Amino acid sequence: MIHTSTRPHVHMRAFLGAALVVAGTATPALAAPPVSEPDQTVAASVAAANATATETAEPTDGTTVLPGQDPFYCGERKLGTWFYCERPKAVDKTSASAAAAVPFRKQLDQIGAQLEELKAKAILEPTPDNVIAYVRYQREQLDRASTFTDVWERAIWQHSDLDYTLQRPVDTLGKTAWLAQRKTDQEAVMASLSERYGLFLFYSASCGACEVFSPIVRTLADKYNISVLAVSMDGGPNPNFPRFVVNHGQYQKMGLSGGQVPALVLFDTYLKKPIPIGYGVMAEDEVMSRIFTLTSVKPGSDF
Repeated sequence: MIHTSTRPHVHMRAFLGAALVVAGTATPALAAPPVSEPDQTVAASVAAANATATETAEPTDGTTVLPGQDPFYCGERKLGTWFYCERPKAVDKTSASAAAAVPFRKQLDQIGAQLEELKAKAILEPTPDNVIAYVRYQREQLDRASTFTDVWERAIWQHSDLDYTLQRPVDTLGKTAWLAQRKTDQEAVMASLSERYGLFLFYSASCGACEVFSPIVRTLADKYNISVLAVSMDGGPNPNFPRFVVNHGQYQKMGLSGGQVPALVLFDTYLKKPIPIGYGVMAEDEVMSRIFTLTSVKPGSDF
C-alpha cells in the first residue's frame, strides 16, 4: 500500500497564504493553517537572517539612501541609475547665495532700471516683441506691488500699534464719531480757556481783512468770555474793540514778524508765553481748532 503524505499540501498552502499576504490580497479562506513547531523555528530563523542582512546592508562609505529605497541594492551596490534607485539630487546653492548677496536696495534699483530700459526700447523700437516684453515685465512689478499692499494691509489689521486709523479714522462711520468727540473736547477747552489764556489782536485801521476778522474775534470773545487786547499797528481805531492800544514793540514781543495783519496771538498767563495762532482772515471754527490743537493736542498725535 502506498501512503500519500499530506505534508506537501500543507507547505503549498502555507506558501500560497504567505504570497497573498505579501501581495495584500490574503483572505481568511486562503490563510495558511497553523504550522508545526519545526516550521515556526525555521520561519523565525529566516526572519532573523533577513533582519541581519538588512542591518548589514546599510552603506558604510557615506552613500546616502533615500527613504523607501533598498539599502543593499541602492546603497551598498550603488545601483543609482535603475528605476528603483534614485541618486540624491544636489541642491544648487549658487544662484540662491548669489541673489542673497545682492542688497535688497540694489535689487530694487535693478528692477527699476530694467523696467525703464524695456520701456525705452519699446518706445524707440515699437515692435510687438519689445512692447510685449515691456508689458509683461511691468505686469510682474504691478503684481509684486499689489502683493506688498495686500500684506501691508493685513499686517496693519493685526497690529494695533501700526493702525493709524485708530487715531484718525478715515471711513465715514469712524470719522463721524471721531469728529463728534473732537468737537466735544474742543468745546470743553474753549469753555475753560479764559482761566489761563488771553488774546492779542493786531490790526490796522486801513486793513480790509482786519475789518472782516475783527467781528469774528469779538464773537468768540463774548461767547467764551475771553479777554482780548486789540493792538493798532497804524494808530487807527477798531469799532469792534474801542479800547485798543498802539503798537510799541508788542508785535515783535509776541513772536510775530513781517508786519502782516490781521494777526492773532494766544497768551499763556501762567507761563507768560505767547502762542501765535495765525495771520489773515480765519473762520470761527478754524480759530477754535487752532487754539485746541496748540493747547491740548500733543504734536504728532493727529498724524
